[in-house]
This record gives sequence, structure tokens and C-alpha cells, in this order.
Amino acid sequence: MFGLGHLFYPWGIFAQAFAIIHFFRRRPEGYWFYVILFLGWPGAAVYILAEVVPDLGLLRNTFQGFGRRSRIQKVETDILDNPSPANYEELGELYKDQGQYAKGCEAFTHAISARADSIYTFYSRAQCSLALHDLAAAIPDLERVVAGDRKFDYYRAAGLLADAYARTGQMDRAEPWFAEVTQISTTPETLYNYASFLKTANRPHEAREWAQKLLAKKRTLPRYMQRRERPWFRKGKTLLKELAAK
Repeated sequence: MFGLGHLFYPWGIFAQAFAIIHFFRRRPEGYWFYVILFLGWPGAAVYILAEVVPDLGLLRNTFQGFGRRSRIQKVETDILDNPSPANYEELGELYKDQGQYAKGCEAFTHAISARADSIYTFYSRAQCSLALHDLAAAIPDLERVVAGDRKFDYYRAAGLLADAYARTGQMDRAEPWFAEVTQISTTPETLYNYASFLKTANRPHEAREWAQKLLAKKRTLPRYMQRRERPWFRKGKTLLKELAAK
């Protein structure tokens, strides 16, 4: 098989280079690096089939972005004639999905100024604030959300509030929320955030236990969810290494 490599030159080299670039960007299981490096183009081909092709489903949001930009322009124009809360809420969601978080916050603020009865709008603004690392702005919005519905978004709002408290040094306020959320939610995000809280609280044994729960969670998820949640598993591995070094 390897003697036929000249028949695929230079495409085999391109495939191998592409596979290595994808590997370093997506960080799948480490053994794939050796498969690509030492098996040449056949290894790269196997990697592309096993890891790259399934990842194409994650690009759906990228392609949707083209239509989203045109929709943003349409809603921005509509707001000139009709600055309703509903239009501002839609614009905020579009900005958030597009990764324009500062503009998203601004749009949600306009919506809330006109109508402050929707906890969904406060939650969306909080998500934009968190993406901007503005914890001081996110916390009041998340408090408003959980005051209205502590189970909102399957306890994710409460989990984000607990994490925001912890990251701003309010450990005594974070702990009861984490205690409640972790009884219900076992998402990789929640498991990682709680393990990080425990590490910060100088409870390394508990932190290690919850980080291990996070990595064990990977084995129970479908493949497509393993790919989507990969950043949390990667953070979990890093956290375990940090705990082991202490």
C-alpha cells in the first residue's frame, strides 16, 4: 500500500497536511497524531473519514451565518420604523448567534428598557455579557432569571450564576447554587465549572473527583455530542493535570 504513495503525489501530502492542521485545531484523541504522521496518506485518509467528515455537521452554523447577516440588515431597517421590543430581541439573538456580543447586549438592553417582563431577554443579555467576560453585568441578569425560574434552561442559568459568583470571589454565594445544580444537571459545562470552583476553594480531592466525573461523562455521550462538548473535556484534562501537579 505504501509503495503506491507516488501515485497520489502530491495529493497524499496535502491530505496529510490538512489532517495535521485539523488535528491541532480540534484536538481529538492524541493517538490520531501518530496515525497521521507515521502511516502517511492512508493514515490521513482514515483520520479524515473518522474525524473530519463528522465534524462537517458542526459547520452548519457557519453556513447559516450568511443568511443571518442579511436578516440582521433587514431587522436593523425594520427597527428604524418600528423600534419594538420584539424587533430588538430578534436583533439581539441574531447578533449573539453571529458572535457580535457587544451589539447583542445593546439590542437586548433596548428591548428590556421597553419591556422588562421577559426573563428570556435577561438570560440572553447575560450570555452576551459572559461571552465578553463582563461578569459584573451578567450576575444581576442571571439573578433576575433564576428568581423568576430557578430551573430555567434546564438549570443552566443557575449553573452559570454559580460560576459567575465563584469567578468573582463570592464563594459563599456560589456553593449553595452549585450544590443544587449538580443534583440535577450533569452537563460537561456544569461538571467543569464545579470542579474549578472546588479547586479555587482549596478542596483538591473533591475537585479531582468531579473532574474525573467530567471525563467519564464523555464515554456515555453520543459521538456528535462528544464533538460538540470537546472543549469542556479538554479543559477537564488540563484541570486534572494542574491538580496532579500540586
